[in-house]
Amino acid sequence: MSNSDAFISIRNVQKFFGTFRAIESVSMDIGQGEFFSLLGASGCGKTTLLRMLAGFEDTSAGEIYIDGQPMSDVPPHQRPVNMVFQSYAIFPHLNVRDNIAYGLRKRKLTRAQRYELVDEMLDLIKLPGYGTRKANELSGGQRQRIALARALILRPKVLLLDEPLGALDKQLREQMQLELRALQRKVGITFVFVTHDQEEALTLSDRIAVMAGGKVLQVDTPQGLYEAPVSRTVASFIGNMNFFEGRVRRNGAATGAVEAEGLGTIPIPVDRLTRPDGAPVQVALRPEKFALTATRPDGDVPAVPARLNTAAYLGERSHYYVAIDGRTAPVAVSSPNVSRVNGPAQAGSDLWLSWSPDAVVILDPD
Repeated sequence: MSNSDAFISIRNVQKFFGTFRAIESVSMDIGQGEFFSLLGASGCGKTTLLRMLAGFEDTSAGEIYIDGQPMSDVPPHQRPVNMVFQSYAIFPHLNVRDNIAYGLRKRKLTRAQRYELVDEMLDLIKLPGYGTRKANELSGGQRQRIALARALILRPKVLLLDEPLGALDKQLREQMQLELRALQRKVGITFVFVTHDQEEALTLSDRIAVMAGGKVLQVDTPQGLYEAPVSRTVASFIGNMNFFEGRVRRNGAATGAVEAEGLGTIPIPVDRLTRPDGAPVQVALRPEKFALTATRPDGDVPAVPARLNTAAYLGERSHYYVAIDGRTAPVAVSSPNVSRVNGPAQAGSDLWLSWSPDAVVILDPD
């Protein structure tokens, strides 16, 4: 994204708490109407960055721009943003209508005008007729929707969401992910979403910033992060990954390969081999990029003998761990269960492990 397309622009932002550096020189752009996620483990700095966007934390250095305007001297209540917290912060003494209308108190609106806007919000979040319900009569999913409506009724340019689905159970959380994405598309405003859940970020986001140690390691689309991570840290955090020690083998101007422990020599297009001949690399393959078969695949498909250690049936998928010569750690393999009897399931079975060279990711060693 070019700077001219940015609706939110974060430029060389740092944050210190005493001598501790929570955010280290972060720069990135977020587009108007984009669903953008900050993803990382606890303590990576994602919530601190979100709070700086909201104005709840000052920047120690750098600048944040929203819609072209610098935010350093703008207090939280004057910023064109609103925030939804994990706790929802629903007022227990107010009914649903008054909870949603709470932020409208300082606007010169009649009671009828306020309630008309509330009814529009209730329709938007698919809770029509809930205005007189009490807070203690709401489920977790309904509370989450009420918190969203209370934030959206003020028509912010940016909605900030700090792990708003974290308190929900798995099934409801997955349902709310789909509803949240549909809601964002309908209202068309910029969402900045904080989560530590990789699947949630992949499901919801147009783009994701992966953070660790106060730094942004990579900003990309969900597919870009998953298929082309730039480092082992990103590859490990986004889904599961098998890593193999390897070395570059340049065979000429147009051909090349990597030698990977247990996998042998894998042909790789030279334009993907940016390191010199003999350079150490990490060879990475996702579990679902491998295939297990009872006999060696036909043709030139790379394959090595393997022995099944363990298998786990997980309903829609099965996970396998296999041993191969030349490698101590087992190789993780995942495959969909497309039939009633699907794939090998007996520990100790002799199999063939195969993969496509196109699925190989080459990374710098740690």
